Amino acid sequence: MIAYLEGKLTYKSATLVHLDIGGMAYEVNISLNTYTSIEQLDQTKLYTHLIIRENDHSMYGFHTADEKKLFSMLLSVKGIGPNTARVILSYMTPPETRAAILHENIAAFKKVKGVGPKSAQQIILDLKNKIAKESLEGENIPISVPSAIREEAISALLALGFPRSQVGKMVDGVLSKDSSIDQVEILIKTVLRQLS
Repeated sequence: MIAYLEGKLTYKSATLVHLDIGGMAYEVNISLNTYTSIEQLDQTKLYTHLIIRENDHSMYGFHTADEKKLFSMLLSVKGIGPNTARVILSYMTPPETRAAILHENIAAFKKVKGVGPKSAQQIILDLKNKIAKESLEGENIPISVPSAIREEAISALLALGFPRSQVGKMVDGVLSKDSSIDQVEILIKTVLRQLS
């Protein structure tokens, strides 16, 4: 198994990159979150997951080991293939995905193309205990804030024109420092203070 690839980006799109390593280019499928992180880079390191099928070898790459780990967890869910897992991680950041699982937020998953109510329930059923165990082992996952408040704050900040990658991290950072925040207005104002 290839753990990661590091090299020169010779082609970039929102879903695919070519990574040149010593004159040989690897075609790597990526999520929108990863694209946002590497968009301005000429060289990068991608944590990879190789999927081998009878007629196809596909490589999926992620800017962080955390996103790769969550991708692998999603693949363990019955009915979730690599493309659906990638779409989930394009729509939500890893912290947003974990929060949706922990809070059993079926509505968040139903917004993702290709994920219906049954698939959303299966994701939550299969992964909630694993994600909860991670949070007990020291992961910074805001489990006390109602997901609706968090999502509303993210939506409002996105509407103001802030990039999704930055907004998710800032909201989670604020919540991990002050889990007593229970009003969306306070959450938005706190994040805006940090963004300005």
